[in-house]
Amino acid sequence: MILTRLSRQKQLPLSITATLLTRHFSTSPSSSKLRDHYSFQPPPSLSPNPQNTTPNPNPNKKQKPKYRPPSSLDQIKPTHSDLPFDFRFSYTESSPTVRPIGLREPKYSPFGPGRLDREWTGVCAPAVDPRVKSVEGSGDPKLEEKRRLLRERIQGTPLTEAERKILVEKCQRNRTKRQINLGRDGLTHNMLNDIHNHWKYTEAVRIKCLGVPTVDMRNVCTQLEDKTFGKIIQRHGGTLILYRGRNYNHKKRPVIPLMLWKPHEPVYPRLIKTTIDGLSIEETKEMRKRGLAVPVLTKLAKNGYYGSLAPMVRDAFLVSELVRIDCTGLERSDYKKIGCKLRDLVPCILVTFDKEQVVVWRGRDYKPPEDGRFFSDREFFDEPSGDVERCDSSDERNGQ
Repeated sequence: MILTRLSRQKQLPLSITATLLTRHFSTSPSSSKLRDHYSFQPPPSLSPNPQNTTPNPNPNKKQKPKYRPPSSLDQIKPTHSDLPFDFRFSYTESSPTVRPIGLREPKYSPFGPGRLDREWTGVCAPAVDPRVKSVEGSGDPKLEEKRRLLRERIQGTPLTEAERKILVEKCQRNRTKRQINLGRDGLTHNMLNDIHNHWKYTEAVRIKCLGVPTVDMRNVCTQLEDKTFGKIIQRHGGTLILYRGRNYNHKKRPVIPLMLWKPHEPVYPRLIKTTIDGLSIEETKEMRKRGLAVPVLTKLAKNGYYGSLAPMVRDAFLVSELVRIDCTGLERSDYKKIGCKLRDLVPCILVTFDKEQVVVWRGRDYKPPEDGRFFSDREFFDEPSGDVERCDSSDERNGQ
């Protein structure tokens, strides 16, 4: 291009033309001022010929190993736990007395492959070999005695009335935001670890219970005290205050392996049979039609407090043989669990779950139990000796 321009212009002397060509080629990218100004030395890791790094000044000091990401091929030592009870996903929503009739998935341990030294049976991870004996119930009295002694050692001397009031006041909503929510799955296994994490910083923790487990609050309180070795020092509706114990030491807390996923529930026998015991097929159909037509006893709100539901059903059986509970908006699995709990608590016979309704029948020869007192809505633990003073509040029973 320069030669073309030079040819179009007046003919210059040969010496001037050579000088211009020399200046043009001298301004090549290799000798550009911009390259000289912004040039940099690449780091040793990127340079094709890395320079020799400086030797370690202290050869006796052990070098830090390079980071290696975890791999599923690594052999992990199984975790051992001394807790004297079976590991289940939920301790309040599963009963060891009811045996499943099948499993929905293979026996994959929810703790992870090879991460726990207990065998997963599809329902629980027993503390002893499941082929020898059962742990829950009265199967192994040694473990029951171990749980009792461990709880007595951690609790120590009972709290006085003044100490209880101070701990209860510290756990009120206007004093602290520490709270553990107990929902539709009940007391899960990983929730035990959350409770011990709270006990590291405070002596008592507030637990808010809502949903299906609140139908049987006595079972919730029993399982909390049995699995955490703590003590409930106050209960108001679905709100509990769980005390860790006078001799509790967080550094010596039990090893609680965590579940990595929620296992599938096993297959249990059907709750609603084709015919009700003692009735024919026609009588069963007629009773189901009448049950869906009777007035509704109460309508359950989603994730509400159902602690007064069982007493209401028992009182309704005094004037009517069929009771209908409206469960519109609830999950089908939730109101099935509610019906199963009512069958054992009232007791009663399940009729149908159609149209999001729970219909129960009191039976032919129904007699209200004389000593059938339910768990009160409030419990105060103000006696130094640890006695329980119960008082029923009628205003909370109407909170449905």
